[in-house]
Amino acid sequence: MRTFKKGFTLIELLVVIAIIGILAGIVLASLSSSRVGAADAKRISEVRQIQYALDLYYNANGKYPCALYTGGACVNASTLQGGLGGMPRVPKDPSGAQYTYVGLGSGVNCTSYHLGTSLVTNTNQVLRGDKDAAATTVCTNGGIDFSGLSAAAGGAVCSATAGTAQPSGTETCYDVKP
Repeated sequence: MRTFKKGFTLIELLVVIAIIGILAGIVLASLSSSRVGAADAKRISEVRQIQYALDLYYNANGKYPCALYTGGACVNASTLQGGLGGMPRVPKDPSGAQYTYVGLGSGVNCTSYHLGTSLVTNTNQVLRGDKDAAATTVCTNGGIDFSGLSAAAGGAVCSATAGTAQPSGTETCYDVKP
């Protein structure tokens, strides 16, 4: 009578390892798309927080700042970061870039603004309701306005180059105005 040793054959082990590898690949692929969606959700949330802070700044000062971040060429240090009614620390894009902001108006009194960020995907539903605003007059030292229709690839910067508006286009610039 023959006795068999208990255990697995080499083929059985290779099949199990292959199945585990396939499952791991599927999980990693789904986590990658979730990570992209989470970064876009964070961008949208932070733009809305900045909008709220800009409203508070306007209520305290009677005008909008000419820049979000300190260190620019703004008149009278008119920035949202650290300004009266502003934010102690203005958030930056998850990639580390600054959000695109332009103070709009004439002279040193900014009566409006244009705020934007580039999303990674152009299928986000929030793009259907954004402003897609054309460039207009900026405040003194307020920067250069952008079109709201296109963005630099993979960055937080909305550019001045026109693109195609949503829902049928390739726009990734999420832009807002008061």
